[in-house]
Amino acid sequence: MKTVQTALRLVFFLACLIQGGQAAAQGKGVPDADDPHYTDVGFFDIHVCNWPGQPLFFKSIFSTTQYASIEKIEVLYPDGAMVTTMDLAKYRLAAQAGKSEKRVYMKDSVVPPHSPEGWYSARITMNDGKIYTARDFVSVKTLPLPGKTAPPPDAHDIALPAELSWDAVEGAKHYQVFIRDLWDGEKLIFSSEILDKPKVALPPGLLVRGGLYSWRIHARDVNEDKALGDFNHGSLGREQQFSIAQ
Repeated sequence: MKTVQTALRLVFFLACLIQGGQAAAQGKGVPDADDPHYTDVGFFDIHVCNWPGQPLFFKSIFSTTQYASIEKIEVLYPDGAMVTTMDLAKYRLAAQAGKSEKRVYMKDSVVPPHSPEGWYSARITMNDGKIYTARDFVSVKTLPLPGKTAPPPDAHDIALPAELSWDAVEGAKHYQVFIRDLWDGEKLIFSSEILDKPKVALPPGLLVRGGLYSWRIHARDVNEDKALGDFNHGSLGREQQFSIAQ
């Protein structure tokens, strides 16, 4: 199960990055000189994440096509103290049709008590000694976990659903849903677009009679904000299962 949870985390954040790239290609969320998350060598974002069974943690993300020229990436508090250093040996690839290969570096670090609000930064040191700085504004607070879902947890032999829904999360404006097929090796079969309401319509044919599925909801406060980045606060609902009647 731990492996599945780790894979889900990676799928979610890669999906966010890919969707951001698609939006830019469509003329939305295009980076400009006033967006502090972008540098000439890549994009930085840091989220405050609330996941079930874990202490509140920062997730630092840096994506770049210039990975071969980077010596180190350091994430800093507003006062310049160190949050963490990214491991350049650990990354995932983000698909970019017709573009250079992009590597996505991610690092989780526990949020210490009384962590300050302000502009956190990534200091990117290049092999030639040049230093670039990207910034993201962080307000440290906990976004509640999604709850009260339909279907409810461990629902058995329900009618084939046309949608999944849940109670709105206080402080969240957007959501994303992930569904796995538990009869097919826990294969991820659905990642929704970024949703503005606490429900998702299911594509026809996605679920089948007699199927057994699990699903999770990710809530987020904003989407592609110039100060707060892709989002500032996020929470992930507990994995829930349901079966569909024959």
